[in-house]
Amino acid sequence: MHAAVLEAYDEPLVVRDRDSPTPDPDGAVVEVEACGICRSDWHAWQGHGDWADDDVPIGQVLGHEPAGRVVETGDRVRAVSSGDRVVVPFNLGDGTCSYCRNGHGNVCTDGWALGFESDVPGAFAERVAVPHADYNLVELPDSVGFDAAAALGCRYVTAFHALAHRADVDAGDRVAVHGCGGLGLAAVQIASVLGASVIAVDIRDEPLAMARDVGASSVVDASGVADVPAVIEAETDGGAEVSVDALGRAETCRNSVQCLRPRGTHVQVGLTTAAERGDVALPTDWITRWDIDVLGSRGMPPSRYDELLRLVADGTLSPGALITRRVALEGVSERLAAMTDYQTDGVELVTEFGR
Repeated sequence: MHAAVLEAYDEPLVVRDRDSPTPDPDGAVVEVEACGICRSDWHAWQGHGDWADDDVPIGQVLGHEPAGRVVETGDRVRAVSSGDRVVVPFNLGDGTCSYCRNGHGNVCTDGWALGFESDVPGAFAERVAVPHADYNLVELPDSVGFDAAAALGCRYVTAFHALAHRADVDAGDRVAVHGCGGLGLAAVQIASVLGASVIAVDIRDEPLAMARDVGASSVVDASGVADVPAVIEAETDGGAEVSVDALGRAETCRNSVQCLRPRGTHVQVGLTTAAERGDVALPTDWITRWDIDVLGSRGMPPSRYDELLRLVADGTLSPGALITRRVALEGVSERLAAMTDYQTDGVELVTEFGR
């Protein structure tokens, strides 16, 4: 099969023939129909993560936002079978630890991150192997296409988990979203559907226009603003109830914290770059003074995907509205390179795999 392989950091991925995977006894093999190209792939491609012993090994097949059809299952698999249409979470659990059993499989203590570890090659490939398929694979409703399912990726589900499960956003809340890439735009759309009034912040016209299209009540062009928190405080009459850093830069993280009203909630979903190396200094005394909550969010438990998929199936949420480009497997490297200077908009997908 064809697969895009990381052979050197910050160099084009090499598309080469690899042996097609075979399933473990409790696993399955999925033929990939679409896979998102995510900023987390860019971090891996850049070799980021060494500060947390989390850098992706050379030789890895990247890609962690796939949807497709099951083509083979192990002899212990019961919940899915060949031909089933599925989406694959990037945060894979073993289904047995206390977190998995209690509905928090996104933080499974013995889990895997698809496409980031050598024992779980990713989905920039014609086929991908998924361990513990009964727990991890999520069947798609008939009305949800593969492209929309791939757009859920890690970005859309992370935003949904962050807002609906972690921050408990409710109707009437004012939500600020800092950074309007795919993750930020997903947060804008989801918060709006949850009934919030959303302020979107970015430094480029295209993402801000998309933010308006998917539900932002107002936008802030941070390129011409000296004090972003002050602008948000003025627009919300005292600050946001919930603020999301969807970019992971030190500036956006601090802006997110400081744009909150008393007893507000900051949610960190963006990963840091080589500039921050995993650490951002926050105004700790200010957080204490105003009773601020600081939350992290990563992916979504596989056992809770049905909540989101019901909203996608009935048209309440539209991850497909964020799709801006579809490319062949050979085009992935160019799109990763474009992320270096933030020259991508919305969600981009691989939809041609050379079969």
